[in-house]
Amino acid sequence: MQRSPRADPRELIESLIARLIARLPAALVRILAGRPIRMDGQQLSAEAQLAVRLVELSGGHDYSALTPAEARQRTRRDARVAAGRRIEIARVTELEIPGPAGALRARLYDPGELAGQSPLIVYFHGGGHIVGDLDTHDQPCRYLAREVPALVLAVDYRLGPEHRFPAAVDDALAAFRHAHSQAAGFGADPDRIAVAGDSAGGNLAAVVAQLALADGGPAPAFQALIYPVTDYSRVRGSRELFAEGFFLTKRQMDWYRDRYLATAADRLDPRASPMLAGELHGLAPAYVLTAGFDPLRDEGEAYAHALAAAGVEVTLRREADLVHGFINAIGLGGRAEEATAALAAAFRSALS
Repeated sequence: MQRSPRADPRELIESLIARLIARLPAALVRILAGRPIRMDGQQLSAEAQLAVRLVELSGGHDYSALTPAEARQRTRRDARVAAGRRIEIARVTELEIPGPAGALRARLYDPGELAGQSPLIVYFHGGGHIVGDLDTHDQPCRYLAREVPALVLAVDYRLGPEHRFPAAVDDALAAFRHAHSQAAGFGADPDRIAVAGDSAGGNLAAVVAQLALADGGPAPAFQALIYPVTDYSRVRGSRELFAEGFFLTKRQMDWYRDRYLATAADRLDPRASPMLAGELHGLAPAYVLTAGFDPLRDEGEAYAHALAAAGVEVTLRREADLVHGFINAIGLGGRAEEATAALAAAFRSALS
């Protein structure tokens, strides 16, 4: 049985405040959020604006002064605060799966209502390749398992700086191959296995889709890339436009990059920057989900356009009023849940 970590008093208070705010009338949320923020032809939702404001009041989300261990601890705490009431599903099973450098922790989510061979989503969590784990993304995986419905296999890949690039890529590819080879044991249909992830996890999902195809398969049937990192080689407009004040900052992205990649040359490797892959034709159909007020917005959308130009079936959806990381707040409802519901619908359509 999965045991929830014991929360400190401050965390309990912040969690309670988050749940209370989620129940407030929209008009009151707008008042508390302050004057609407409009940038680049977009208006930030009152919910997102108030959430950003509360993060700033609680000490901010900038990891640049923290050690990786401290950043991981804060990420776990922030995820618990934002998660809301845990989504209950039929079965959650802790696993170990083989990786290139030893066993990898994984977690299988089963909504318990699937008959016969089921679709399977192999999910890679976000966190800049430095933070995040199975627990920080437990709630989104529960949501997808219930709402698609599908089996979800979440993978705890190795993190930098202890294990720099390409360790995470190697683990992610091994996890997908294991999921495919063991599909029958999971109760999954090997022809309906998707890869998905948010932020750094979206980067890994994109790279796995590329490498699996290049190796001659098996390849994913679908890829869902949630505000993904796609290009470490250059800085696009949204990195500068939303560099500060919208949860994820440019400084934080630089902190992640410098602890994930070992050399400047790694930025040009397609396994780190899937945007730079020479061949995109033949990749699995893709759903690319971006947030309007996100430093990563433009590179995610550039990758979607590159896929489309290569003849790949792509759906690009921008949630123009949201910020990076919104899927971690789906337990609180509102716009984050609405946006993630659209993602679940895309999975249903692709894996039906």
